[in-house]
Amino acid sequence: MAGKKTLLLSFLMLLIPLANASAEVSPAANELFNIFGLPVTNSMVTGWVVSILLIIAIKLMVGRASLVPSKGQALVEALVTFVRDTTLPIVGKKAFRMSLPVILGLFFYILIQNWSGLLPGVGSLGTGHMVDGHFHITDPWIRPANADWNGTIALALVTMIAWLFIVLKSDGPVVLIKDLFGNKADKKEVGNFMWMALWPIFLIVGVIEVVSILIRPLTLSVRLFGNIYGGESLLHQTGFIFPFYFLELIVGFVQPLVFILLFSVYVGLICNHGDGEEHH
Repeated sequence: MAGKKTLLLSFLMLLIPLANASAEVSPAANELFNIFGLPVTNSMVTGWVVSILLIIAIKLMVGRASLVPSKGQALVEALVTFVRDTTLPIVGKKAFRMSLPVILGLFFYILIQNWSGLLPGVGSLGTGHMVDGHFHITDPWIRPANADWNGTIALALVTMIAWLFIVLKSDGPVVLIKDLFGNKADKKEVGNFMWMALWPIFLIVGVIEVVSILIRPLTLSVRLFGNIYGGESLLHQTGFIFPFYFLELIVGFVQPLVFILLFSVYVGLICNHGDGEEHH
């Protein structure tokens, strides 16, 4: 048993110096192979593997749910409770039941994918050549999924599709159109003339809002990709020293939190009308 532990530690220590093998990280993912002409990149494989491991890990931690939770179940419940309590006031009670699975899925997926880039060997194992006495990796075998812009764009598009489904299912298309283009003024307070005069302004505001909705996938994907790719480049430039490594641990947690908060705000802007208040 001791021999196996020694062998494992030796292998991990062998991987860590390889982090310095390439101080320059390419923003493009490396194609490993293709299936029916469709490229499969290293970041895609990493995303699949990490997702499968995440499902297995949660299943093993929770096991069969019980009233007296195990340590693994207690940890998962604590994280779920934290996410629920953080997003419920933003989303609103009406749409929260539909939103919670999406929010939890996004949070855990992005969190684990971000932290997967901090594992020894990720981004530092692959093929390359010698440059000035240092091995320069040109084709890494393993790459964090969120360090690939294609991956974050796909994630953002899925998020916005889920947003549209939840909004339409919860409030319907009429409420969505009214929230975007409707006259928000109270006719009794402003009078008929002013109420009619405000219609062109609210229509213009609605068009601007539609444009902002259309660019949300871009802003969501760029923010996540920029932070994770920038962190990956920083770690390779600095040789994975502890202060920056610890900083990336924090960034890896903050980014999924920001992502789900933005998603919650998007849903809440349409569906959260306050306790007991409904659109008619």
